[in-house]
Formats: sequence, C-alpha cells, structure tokens
Amino acid sequence: MKKNFLLVSLLTTVMVVIVFSCSSNDDYQDVPDLESPVVLDLAQVPYATLSEYKFFEGDIKNQEPSLGVLPYEPISSLFTDYALKKRFVWMPKNTKATYSSDGEILDFPTGSVLIKNFYYDNVQPGNGRRIIETRLLVKKESGWIFAEYVWNADQTEASLQMEGSYTPVSWKDEAGITQNVNYRIPSEVECLICHKSLQTAIPIGPKPQNLNSLYTFKEGSKNQLSKWIEMGYLDASIPSNIATVVNYKDASKPLDLRVRSYIDINCAHCHQQNSHCDYRPMRFAFSESSNPVNMGICVPPDENINDIMSFIVTPNNIERSVLHFRMNTTDEALRMPIVGRSVIHKEGVELIEQWIETLNPCN
Repeated sequence: MKKNFLLVSLLTTVMVVIVFSCSSNDDYQDVPDLESPVVLDLAQVPYATLSEYKFFEGDIKNQEPSLGVLPYEPISSLFTDYALKKRFVWMPKNTKATYSSDGEILDFPTGSVLIKNFYYDNVQPGNGRRIIETRLLVKKESGWIFAEYVWNADQTEASLQMEGSYTPVSWKDEAGITQNVNYRIPSEVECLICHKSLQTAIPIGPKPQNLNSLYTFKEGSKNQLSKWIEMGYLDASIPSNIATVVNYKDASKPLDLRVRSYIDINCAHCHQQNSHCDYRPMRFAFSESSNPVNMGICVPPDENINDIMSFIVTPNNIERSVLHFRMNTTDEALRMPIVGRSVIHKEGVELIEQWIETLNPCN
C-alpha cells in the first residue's frame, strides 16, 4: 500500500512538471490553474534586485523568460550607443491591453511591466556578452513608474539604482573593429525627459505601428500583434490595416519611409504635444511626418545655431541643415537626441544624408 502511494505521488509530481515545462505562453491565460512565477506586489515595487521579480528562468543572465513573460521587438529600434536590446512584456493573468490608434501606446492594464535589457556582445577583453542595465516600466494604479537595475560584473544580479552612472565599455563591432564608449546609465530624471506626457511617465515603443511584424518566438514565427492576442495580452478588436513603420536598416524599403521610421522611433517622443521639445516646430511621429513641414523641410530653425544653416532641413545641402548638424555632433548642448547617446550614430546620419540629397529645392 505504501509503495503504491509513493508511486502515485511520484507520477503526479512528474505529470505536474511535464505540464508546466511543456506549457507555452499561449496557454498562460487559457489554463485556469497555470500561474506565472512572476512576483509583482504593486505596494512593494520597485524591489531591490531584478531577480526578485522572477521574470527569468534559471541563470538570470541567460534571459530565458518565465511563463507569461513575452518577448517582443519593435520594427525600428531606438539608437543607444550601439547597445543591443532584449525586450519583454508581462501582465497579470486575466488582463489585457487595448488598442487606441496605430501610433499611440497600447492602453496597458494596471500591473503591466515592460522589461528592456541593454547589453553588448564581443566585449573586451574576453569577447563575451555583458548586460549593462535592465529598465522596467511598471504600471501602478497611479500610473507608470521607472525602475532601473544595474548589473554586477559577474552577471549574476542587477540592483536598483536610480541616481544614474557611467560605465566604460569596449567591444568589437561587426567588422571586428574595437569600439569604446563611456555608457550612460540614466537617472530617473533623465528617463522622464523622453518618457513623459506633461510630467506623467509613459512608455515609448509598444505601439501597433511598431509591433505589426513577424517575430520568431519559441513556437515559431508569428505576427507580434497576433501573438499578443493569442496570449491574451491584447484585445482582438484591432484594425486589419494598421499604418506600419518599416525597419530603417532595410535598404529594400523606400528611402522616405526608412527616414520617417527612423525619426519616429528616435525623435518623435520628444517632438510631440506635451513632451520635452513640443515648443519646437517639428512633429516627427510617423502619422504626421508625411507632411514636409513637420519634418522641417524648408522650415527656418527656431534657434540660430549658425548663420550658415538656413533651414531645419535644407534640400540638397546637409551642411545647411540643422537636423543633420544636431545628429552629427556629440556636443551635449547641441546634439539630438538630448539623452540616450554619447557617440554619433553613423548609419543614422548616413541615412539622413541620403534623404536630404534627394529632396526638391525650396520654392
């Protein structure tokens, strides 16, 4: 009798392990007894360490998402001193985001967490991976809050640090050339410069226009918005004809769309109503940038940096274009974006140069 009891107990344990380990994120909302291991007490967050949330399984540096933690990737990515990024989203069970418009942030439920890891590969001298920081946006009842976690040298833990700091990074790029940067880990105040509407913290990236693309999940390739719906993280009542950005790195796409997509993800969050640079004339959101005036074409600058610069964008003349000048400098008083980069994004500057040279002269 005792042997039979032990056998049944063992089989039950094995079955539970199998069910849990074989369950995909698609099952998360559908199986009543299946719970995510993520720990999120809105009265206690932000926690002192990243591991306390249990967003990742096993060795935390491997970034293997726990059940209910869904990876995602915007079509075009914000430039941050050539750092690579891994992004995830988590929501409490039986909650979901809703659609507002193609170019607006999804309306996330209370308890949602957006997770963004910044790292470099081929870091010297060991030629390995180094995760620098993990930024969280957590939606409380009162709104979104920031939580900034800085990784230790052993890559075993990341600790809450909101005051901002620098860390030197040396890595080899795709061409095998060693690059160096004094990477800036932002303070809470710096986070708010970009992530705000009035003085309220908001996300930037997870908009339908940025997520309407294929992504290779563990279960296979699928449209990200469809995956979110299957996962139970997004209400199904979204339009089928979303005006979608393109990957600005994709040279097969029209140059105009590549530029507008680049400007949207790198600049639009500040150059919009109620944001940090709303006093300037440009409106860089993808939904607005088909208007040449909003892109600054033949528009006089509101600040005289140099008499030679006639317009924000001067057709066929990069030297007389303020947009190009601000992107092509590291001077903290003049560069754009204001925060988030300390080196010049050469590929981004080249893209803008190509575009300016194709524009028709001002009337």
